[in-house]
Amino acid sequence: MSGRPNTRLSDLFGLAGWSKGELARLVNRQAAAMGHPQLATDTSRVRRWIDMGEIPRDPVPRVLAALFTERLGRVVTIEDLGLVRHGRAGKRQGDGIEEHPDGVPWAPERTAAVLTEFTGMDLMLNRRGLVGAGAALAAGSTLSSAMHDWLHTDPVLSADGPALDDPLHADPAGLDRYEAAPIGSEEVAELERSVEVFRAWDAARGGGLQRKAVVGQLNEVGGMLAYRHPPHLQRRLWGVAANLAVLAGWMSHDVGLEPTAQKYFVIAAHAAREGGDRPRAGEALSRAARQMVHLGRPGEALDLMKLAQSGGGERLQPRTKAMFHTIEAWAQAAMGKGQAMRRTLGQAEDLFVADRGDGEPLDWMQTFKAEDLYGMQALAYRTLAEFDPDAAVHAQHFADRALALRVDGRERSKIFDHLSMASACFIADDPEQADRYARLALMSMGANSSRRTWDRLRQMYRFTAEYAGYPKIHELREEIRLALPKPRSKGANSAQA
Repeated sequence: MSGRPNTRLSDLFGLAGWSKGELARLVNRQAAAMGHPQLATDTSRVRRWIDMGEIPRDPVPRVLAALFTERLGRVVTIEDLGLVRHGRAGKRQGDGIEEHPDGVPWAPERTAAVLTEFTGMDLMLNRRGLVGAGAALAAGSTLSSAMHDWLHTDPVLSADGPALDDPLHADPAGLDRYEAAPIGSEEVAELERSVEVFRAWDAARGGGLQRKAVVGQLNEVGGMLAYRHPPHLQRRLWGVAANLAVLAGWMSHDVGLEPTAQKYFVIAAHAAREGGDRPRAGEALSRAARQMVHLGRPGEALDLMKLAQSGGGERLQPRTKAMFHTIEAWAQAAMGKGQAMRRTLGQAEDLFVADRGDGEPLDWMQTFKAEDLYGMQALAYRTLAEFDPDAAVHAQHFADRALALRVDGRERSKIFDHLSMASACFIADDPEQADRYARLALMSMGANSSRRTWDRLRQMYRFTAEYAGYPKIHELREEIRLALPKPRSKGANSAQA
């Protein structure tokens, strides 16, 4: 017991709206349902958890996490509740203990436990698209500050450490009694192939249809990581975990589960670093940066990109650096910094051309091809065109080049290119061409589960107002109004391209 209030638990308790007595009764009921009928909690004990910082024994933290997850409609982990031992019981700055958002960075031995716990809670929700009132994104600057020193050091892989008698070296509170067992190289190879299948499906159809399958697979891998495998297998498993966590985050972002997405990106960075793959950790953080730009927070995206580039280490390949620069350029464009954007895009082009494929190919970079470089250039120029209309012609040029190469079934990217082209055409005073590309995008969106495409369509729709008197554009506006899903929240309408 710390003697200090658990501010994390107190804040979430306030959001939940329970009384202390009601929470005590719910804990007893939920514990019995989870196989612990002997548990007996009362009001005074709940008061000690909240007001005195007492950390209850297992299974109470897991029971509380399940209750708060169900109540708030979003994943709440024992870390979020401040119920992890070793001095991390929800202290805020000023208490003499350094605070990191969402337990970042957590201790290395906690990574598998956090991964398994978070995915288990996510699966339990079974409420696609629901985000509780208490959900919030951590600021990009806050995340990058918390993770800077951690990402710039090389970890000792847990499998390389001294042997322990108990193979379940991760915190059992987060493992949900997973029956850990050894696996071989063939099983790991199958998991690696499953990543490719999920990745292709996401690119073609969006994140909505397969998100839970990816989260479920990631949950299984988290359990596997609790077992001490030989180092070469353990590293590959961490790589699978990082790839699946990035996918889970990207799919969550794609369907509008923004705080959930951010948590997965951070988990992916942890998993990649545990496996000794700092470039992959940097790429995971670059996804969080793209998310920030999409949500209209480009300054925070730049903070994350600085960390992604510096934390990626010397092993960053030119193509990876090129991709990072395109994200940085998009953020600069969203801030109206045209000169900086052009300079950054020029660096991206130079790096992309410089990549001769000499290094070992990275499976997670196979989806960044020439058309993706052009597509990001189109998006950056289209974004800048809202500040400088002369940039629209460049957006059209790059969107046209990207579309000419989109032949590999990545329909979501093609939709984005069509919308970049349509928006640029409207800004360039070419409504006839804009109408053509907008309709091409609209035709494909019904077969795609990506909500980001609808967010981008809303952005394009703003440009149609000036041409509402044109019969074709008037008809297009009506079709878009009928097709658009109801906005999820105020944030969805204000999302930047």
